[in-house]
Amino acid sequence: MKRVARAAGAGLALAGIVLVSACGGGGDDGDDAAEQALKARGRSLVSQGRHIFRYETFGDEAKWTDTLRLHEAVSAAVDPTTALSVGLKVDADALPERIKRAIGSGALDLKSPQTTLRLLELDAVVGLKGRVDVEHGVRKLKRLGITCALCHSTVDDSLASGIGRRLDGWPNRDLDVGAIIALSPALDEAQKSVFRRWGRGKYDPRFNVDGQSKPVVIAPAYGLSGVHKITFTGDGDDIAYWNRYVAVTQMGGLGSFSDPRLPLSVTNGTVDRVSGKLPALQAYQLSLAAPPAPRGSFDAAAAQRGRLLFEGKARCIACHSGPQFTDANSTLHPPIDSMAEPESPSYASRSATKMYRTTPLKGAWQHAPYFHDGSAATLEEVGDTYNRKRGLGLTPKEVGDLAHYLRSL
Repeated sequence: MKRVARAAGAGLALAGIVLVSACGGGGDDGDDAAEQALKARGRSLVSQGRHIFRYETFGDEAKWTDTLRLHEAVSAAVDPTTALSVGLKVDADALPERIKRAIGSGALDLKSPQTTLRLLELDAVVGLKGRVDVEHGVRKLKRLGITCALCHSTVDDSLASGIGRRLDGWPNRDLDVGAIIALSPALDEAQKSVFRRWGRGKYDPRFNVDGQSKPVVIAPAYGLSGVHKITFTGDGDDIAYWNRYVAVTQMGGLGSFSDPRLPLSVTNGTVDRVSGKLPALQAYQLSLAAPPAPRGSFDAAAAQRGRLLFEGKARCIACHSGPQFTDANSTLHPPIDSMAEPESPSYASRSATKMYRTTPLKGAWQHAPYFHDGSAATLEEVGDTYNRKRGLGLTPKEVGDLAHYLRSL
């Protein structure tokens, strides 16, 4: 299929850049120049991908503005306090110094929707892209779309709670996507009630496909280099598959997605604003490393004991293997292997593979709660669940040691 060919081509190009960089030159000035050109090309692709990840809507204003009319709700009722309360974040680096000072001093009016529109003018609301016009001194939101960063970025709270420097790839587990969608004046009360039940940090990427509602936790978009199966159910062979799925079927971007295994075939609009952006978007996502555990966030001695348990008595390494702590590239697992199953509806049953992949563990400290349904609030609860369901015979102290090790990864 065309999308697979393009994604594979992008992967080969990136692989070429990595291999040339790793092998080095043979002392020839021409070879050095070619190597530098390839490195620059790789950096350029990543830079383009960062812009796409943060600011590209793929034309999804057709869904969020024309169909759902969310721009009307935002203009009328979404002040910054409300926006922050549903988990939206503000990029401090996009703010002029005078606005930063006003936030710090409490002088900025956080109860006015006009302030929200000013933040949208500045491209400061993470994951939202708006066109704001000023009419007779009053800001009017004319178009509103969303970007990848809405769900897969947060901020470091360096200026205030919910306001800080971007942390791309970090899942926004504060975000209440359902509550935001439920603001739409185009939905009836029964539809809104479904979305309101989703809760913070969760989203159902199958709901508008099969009509069932069983949201899963928003997944990290970091630490994916070297991992081919990047969704909970391993539907595609690279990030481009999922990026296309989300851009077209979830965000409402202009383009096409098709997978006969679902079965699903969707085309939005008459132009393709998705395919050409997938290689750069994937390059940027592959550049996002999992964040290291903060200093002092785990006990080193306990983590060392936990590593021995991970590789021995607890048998975690049987599936969480290799440098990424996952066997996803070679193996998918039946639903019975999932600690969240049996569930109704089964998330795996709604997927293309009807299976689950093993979740990579790098950065596990950052993205609680755990399992695809978020049913384990802590890494200790993860250990307890495996211990109980698998009959591992771990003591409470051993479960604690194992959690320290997972927190260290």
